[in-house]
Amino acid sequence: MNSKIPRINNILQKEISYILANEIKDNNIKNLSVTAVKTSSDLSYAKVYIFLLDEEYKQITLLSLKKAKGFIKKSLAERVELRHIPELEFVYDESIDYGQNIENILNKINRS
Repeated sequence: MNSKIPRINNILQKEISYILANEIKDNNIKNLSVTAVKTSSDLSYAKVYIFLLDEEYKQITLLSLKKAKGFIKKSLAERVELRHIPELEFVYDESIDYGQNIENILNKINRS
């Protein structure tokens, strides 16, 4: 695997996290973490995985992120030296919930 893609994924994750935490003024885009960024091999698309502490705001937050996508891409273009900023897709990261569910099941098994 080309080592360029993971490096770009890490840079994008760090910069998107910073933009969401410090530059976005929308109150619906708060209290979230960017858990991962997975970029396509041609760098045209990037899935940005997010996790919210309060899952009830998941749909509102994803909609707000979709609306702010243009601002985020513009900010990324100013910060990251890439010829083309990938098209961003924000996705809720189910893996943390899945891991917590597995942990709960294991705890139940250990108690019995």
